Amino acid sequence: MSEKQKVLIVDDDKFLLEMYRKKFIDSGFDADIALGSLEALSKLRGGEEPDILVLDIIMPSMDGLELLENIRKENLSPKSKVVFLTNESDSEKIKRAEKLSITGYIVKATSVPSEVVEEVKKLCGLTS
Repeated sequence: MSEKQKVLIVDDDKFLLEMYRKKFIDSGFDADIALGSLEALSKLRGGEEPDILVLDIIMPSMDGLELLENIRKENLSPKSKVVFLTNESDSEKIKRAEKLSITGYIVKATSVPSEVVEEVKKLCGLTS
């Protein structure tokens, strides 16, 4: 990667956020985190424009699908690639996610953090 890709990781689990932030930074990303959808919306409305959004679906107050619907509706960070990183395996939710023009969908339980970073790189065309 020539220029550092900025990734915003959104989840309601602080431990996971810190772990993924470290993994992305160790892989050459500029990584930021948001604890839940409301904090993510606040950052995006404040002008943050990450290259990649990594979103969980299962979160309190507003799930990741609703978050993405709001991001799309408000045209926040329109150039961001969106990857869902979640344990949600309901096919209806996956279909709903795909309708929102996502770049990829990774199931947390089947991937270790370093694989997640590699998969995000691959999905976003950042591997050589």
